[in-house]
Amino acid sequence: MRLVFIILVIFLFVTDVSGQKDTLKHKNDSLPQRFYLLQNVKRDGITMPEVEIKEVTVVARPMTANRNEYRKYERLIYNIKRVYPYALMVRIKLNQVNEEMKNITDEKERKNYIKDVEKDVFTEYEDDMQTMTITQGKLLIKLIDRETQNTSYALIREYRGKFTAAFWQGIARIFGTNLKEEYDPYGDDALIELIIREVDAGRL
Repeated sequence: MRLVFIILVIFLFVTDVSGQKDTLKHKNDSLPQRFYLLQNVKRDGITMPEVEIKEVTVVARPMTANRNEYRKYERLIYNIKRVYPYALMVRIKLNQVNEEMKNITDEKERKNYIKDVEKDVFTEYEDDMQTMTITQGKLLIKLIDRETQNTSYALIREYRGKFTAAFWQGIARIFGTNLKEEYDPYGDDALIELIIREVDAGRL
């Protein structure tokens, strides 16, 4: 699916010459990815530390008795394992490019660096991305939001401008895809989150 490949390439070097901007949420900082803030709460005259955590959605594995549902489940696992590495690669590549750009002060050198990155990405990943299905492309867009904590539309708008973001959103909509799609691990995407955690744990 060439659309997904083009969009992926945009993500791999969306950094502007000014670098990562503060208006976007950052996932990779000095704090752990998941941390809890303890608060002293007084109940029945006793003060105890408490923490407010998000609601946890527990999703059971589909029953094998329903063949169609189980096939969908197996297909979802296949698609996740197909695109998840690319979502991780986008996060890593963005961080690498951002770090490298900090050491490049000349604007011409920055542009040449971006061109070299683009060339390398096309050479390395074009064949893989061309075979990606629309369903896998939609899933990749969601997983990019999971890994970067920003929608694909927000990333393009922030670094390439509103016009470019609107253009790619229009192209994506033609293919039934939405660059504004958000990842919801506690709702619609709870099963995807469960599968990803199983994959990360080496159980799938």
